[in-house]
Amino acid sequence: MDVKQLQLFVETVKLGSFAAVARGEGVDPSSVSRQIASLEERLGVRLFQRTTRSLSLTEEGEAYWRRVEPLLEELARAEDAVQMLDGQPRGRLRLSSSVAFGQTKIVPLLGAFKARYPELQVELHMTDANVDLIAERMDLAVRLSAHLEGDLIATRLMTTRYRVCASPDYLQRAGKPSLPADLAGHDCLMFTLAAFRNTWKFQTSEGRLEEVAIDGHFSFSSALALKSAALQGMGPALLADWMTDEDVRAGRLIDLFPRYQVTATNFETAAWLIYPSRSFLPLKTRVMIDFLKTELG
Repeated sequence: MDVKQLQLFVETVKLGSFAAVARGEGVDPSSVSRQIASLEERLGVRLFQRTTRSLSLTEEGEAYWRRVEPLLEELARAEDAVQMLDGQPRGRLRLSSSVAFGQTKIVPLLGAFKARYPELQVELHMTDANVDLIAERMDLAVRLSAHLEGDLIATRLMTTRYRVCASPDYLQRAGKPSLPADLAGHDCLMFTLAAFRNTWKFQTSEGRLEEVAIDGHFSFSSALALKSAALQGMGPALLADWMTDEDVRAGRLIDLFPRYQVTATNFETAAWLIYPSRSFLPLKTRVMIDFLKTELG
């Protein structure tokens, strides 16, 4: 029995195409097709109905898939159990995050993670796109959101907050706004996401809500570029606390409205750890979840 062939078969059922499986494996689609054809030849049945536009299971293929998928999961459990005996997870962990969160919060922790789990390899994929965990074969992802939708398992990593920040140089030159409404007279730095572009929301401890229309000469598609522009004295910016805590403590940025909750979308936001919905969570994923919660939670 060729376990790799069986894994490719199950992945093809999940993803619905040889091309999607090939992208995750880093091989040519024809290679996946040949492996499936070889499996079909060995079994003496056709597992997939193939057309130029679609790929679907035959009756025999569905029956085979229902038997094979639990066996592969049980095999993964057995490998996991062996690794747990010496406490050293092995293999490759694929982790996804936004560029800013990955660069700011995850990359500085990877050295300590390697020291603790030297047998585990980590692929950190940083992108601001909303990655399909199953299609891209990700074991774990960090998402920044008020809430999550879809068939995913999620656990809160950390609560996030936003603040309006500006550099001391900018404030010396343009003056410090006393109230949120004063931002109307400032050259604000904007994030190009539609929800962040034109309005910032402020809420007092008493719950009074105020929306302020903002405008400025510069907009950025990168949160790291937005922060850099604020540090250069180009104007006030709405930035996450996890990006700015150190700069505020060091005086490189000033929190303009520390008594307000601030957002462009929702006041209740968080960083979430998410992984595909499945009954078995590999040891490599569990140790990364626990590590990130300990360091950042």
